[in-house]
Amino acid sequence: MISSLHGVVLHTTPDQVVIDVGGVGFSVAVPTDVAHTATVGERLRLHTSLIVREDSLSLYGFAERDELEIFGLLISVTGVGPKSALGVLSHLTVDQIAEAVTAEEDAPFRRVSGIGPKTAKLIVLQLAGKVHPTAAPKRGTASAGDDVVSQVAAALVGLGWSEKVATEAAAQTAADATEAERTSVSSLLRRTLALLGPAQGGPARV
Repeated sequence: MISSLHGVVLHTTPDQVVIDVGGVGFSVAVPTDVAHTATVGERLRLHTSLIVREDSLSLYGFAERDELEIFGLLISVTGVGPKSALGVLSHLTVDQIAEAVTAEEDAPFRRVSGIGPKTAKLIVLQLAGKVHPTAAPKRGTASAGDDVVSQVAAALVGLGWSEKVATEAAAQTAADATEAERTSVSSLLRRTLALLGPAQGGPARV
């Protein structure tokens, strides 16, 4: 079993990376955010799952251990194969998955390509009690900066990016932005589009 890989990125596509480990190139299917941020020539570590079929061996890789664990739970659901599970993890973060399951809300899963209404309901039913959202600190009201980040993420989703990529990109940009930019939706959106746009010539759709 190949449980992790650490090597130099040789090639990337919107849903795959090739990593050189000791002179051997491993082709790994990955969530869109991993493919988007992977840089050719730089080192990358992935937590991996090897899926064995009669006619193929396929590697699926994730930046975080909890994503790999959720992947394992998803493919245990009736009707969810590795590609569909990868689609869910390209579209939603681990916390978003856990929150949807806890709230018994299947709509986020139905928005993933390849996941129909019946399968979405099965994901919620079969993952109930197995996933739990990270407890967030309680706050009286959201700060202006948080509201701007949420609006930028929503705008990116409207432009075609997945919720996961949009949320993470908006948060990353806000962390590096000036105070003035963090309180301006248009300024933060421009910065975030500059971060996302050039890498693959457009949105990473799922």
